[in-house]
This record gives sequence, structure tokens and C-alpha cells, in this order.
Amino acid sequence: MRLAITGPTSGIGAETFRALVPLCEKVYFLARNPDKAAQEMEKLNPQDQQKVDFIPLDLADLDTVKKAAQKIQESTDKIDVLINNAGGIFPTFEHTKDGFELSFSANHLGHFLLTQLLIPQLLHTGNAKVINVSSEAHRAAKVNFDDLQFENTKYSAFNAYANVKLFNILFTKSLKTHYGDQGLKSYALHPGVVKTNFGKEANGIFKLFWKLATPFMIDANQGARTSIFLAKTQLPDNQNGYYYKNSKPSVPSSEARSEKYRDKLWEKSMELVAPWMG
Repeated sequence: MRLAITGPTSGIGAETFRALVPLCEKVYFLARNPDKAAQEMEKLNPQDQQKVDFIPLDLADLDTVKKAAQKIQESTDKIDVLINNAGGIFPTFEHTKDGFELSFSANHLGHFLLTQLLIPQLLHTGNAKVINVSSEAHRAAKVNFDDLQFENTKYSAFNAYANVKLFNILFTKSLKTHYGDQGLKSYALHPGVVKTNFGKEANGIFKLFWKLATPFMIDANQGARTSIFLAKTQLPDNQNGYYYKNSKPSVPSSEARSEKYRDKLWEKSMELVAPWMG
């Protein structure tokens, strides 16, 4: 298996990475911080360390996403599994250097571009998988497709996060629509409410919720189980595009099942990443 994974330096990404490395012939370790990447790789046995290539990638900087994809393309003609794991919640409204709202870029648009650029490698495999880490928070989404990036709406960290987690599921279903007949499989998942550093960036009501929920949270090892299950398991063709929870199919919100939303998001996202697609 040839694996590419984003956000493998901490939390469920690190647990997923460590569990899958022994099963892989090659792993592309896509992360912002080279020091954290080195620390994570040092935890592996020497044989597994040889399999891993660190590639710099910042989902809030689409130039780095394009460069990361190019490095993978230069290294291999096939990817068996792409895990779009990285993400976060951002307490205040910020623009990226590319002019996008930070949560939108870091949780959706960066992964959208990465996946599109790696489509030739994924399709070459004949049975590749894209796994998108979403969240049950998608059920709280309130999306205005005329204002996806809160330019004209008051920014809320939780609303922005809920929206992009919905986008993860819509994107998953669109991948099946556009590439399923060429063999590509795509899955979205809820990892559970995981006790990691994730909630430290929150503020307001979400920070309070995180504090109250902490005693009931699962650890990162438990949170990685569904990602690992999806990467390792050959699933029935009729489950392509599904949303998973606790390693089982789960029915997402009606918005997540909307073809209209799916098509709107795909069209808008393609338009936004067009400068990096050439």
C-alpha cells in the first residue's frame, strides 16, 4: 500500500500513521512542522522509518499544497490511500495568504486541491481510497453558498467548523459521483469526540462545551480506529461515498445528502482552486 496522510504529527493522525506504516511500502507524511515530523518518525522502528517521506504541506497555503502534490507525482505513479486528516477550529476570523477564510482553507479547500492534483495517481491504482475525517458537528452546519467564507456574515468559530465538516462529507460523495466509475472509493468519518489539543483553539460556547465534555472523551488511539478500519478494509461497492462512525456506516444529515449542495460546493471549490490546478 502507498499511503499519503495529512496531519500525522499529533492526535488521531499520529495514531493512524503509526498503525498503518507497517502495512505500507511507502508513506508520504504531509505536515507543516519538520521538527514534529522528525519526532514522530523517530518513534518508528528503523525498517519502517525507511518507508516514510516527509513532504512540507500547509493547507492554508495552496502553493505548498501544489508543491507537495508535485513531489508525490515525481516519486510515484500511484497512491492507494489518501487520508485527509488534518484540520482545526479557529477562534477568530483570519484570511490566509491566498485570501481565503482560514477554517475553509485548512479544513476543506486545501484537501480539495490536494485530492484533485493526486487524482491521476489515485485512478492509476484502480481501487484507491480517499478518506476524509469529518465530524458529527456537520449536523449543526448553517451554510450560505453565497457567503461560504463569512465575508458578509458574523464569524463564529463553531459555525465555521460545522460548515467545513459538512463540506468534508459533500466532497466525499462528489468524489464517488465524479470518479467512482473509474474505481475510486471515498469515505467520510466521525472519529468520536477525541481528547486531544484540538479544543484549545476554541473560544466562547464551544470552549465551554469542550471543557464540560472532556471527562467523557475518548483518547486519540480510540479516535483513530475508524480511519484505520477504512484504510485497511475492502468494503462493498455499494458503500462507496458513505459516512462512517464507530467503523460502521452512519446516516449523515439531510444537508450532507443533498445533491444540490454537493454540486454547488464542487463547482465553487473548483473555481477557487483553478489558479493552482494548471
